Amino acid sequence: MSCLFVISAPSGAGKTSVVHGLLQTDVTVSLSISYTTRLPRENEVNGRDYVFVDQTLFREMLADGEFLESAEVYGNFYGTSRRWIEETMAAGQDVLLEIDCQGAQQVRQLYPQSTSIFILPPSLEILERRLRQRGLDENRIIERRLSAARDEVGHLNKFDYVVVNHKLDQAVQEVACIMRAERLKTMRQLISQRKLIAQFA
Repeated sequence: MSCLFVISAPSGAGKTSVVHGLLQTDVTVSLSISYTTRLPRENEVNGRDYVFVDQTLFREMLADGEFLESAEVYGNFYGTSRRWIEETMAAGQDVLLEIDCQGAQQVRQLYPQSTSIFILPPSLEILERRLRQRGLDENRIIERRLSAARDEVGHLNKFDYVVVNHKLDQAVQEVACIMRAERLKTMRQLISQRKLIAQFA
């Protein structure tokens, strides 16, 4: 029984860094590559970081029901391929989604058995510092991101787990522990270890 892991965080909290760290240590999980209408940032590669499409194509895909979840964030659209998720999980592969809080809520409604993890920055001050150090946004956008972060943190109780990203290595380790524990739950072990368990029947 495949696991679906959903990781969300306020912009600048470090969820992408946590995900990259996880993928280096856990080869048994596949990362879903989101579609987006925003322009690529420096060093981003189409098909590796995102699938970059224009708004016309995105809206066509949305109308055709091709997205498991979708959201508009700061004027740009993001979406997760429904077909890829379904096919990957049907093949027995665990899937990791790195999406915003809007998308996470949509996924929880469709996959209530999914495991949702919220990455929390150590403080609002540190979050603001990280956003400014990235040098990607002008002041008004940073203020919007900080305002959104306050709102997103207000929905922590809707997530299964919360990990504070004070030190990246520790945050990666904690999320990895959550994923291991979820794979060992009795419901999943009854399926994955059914031949072993049948020996004792």
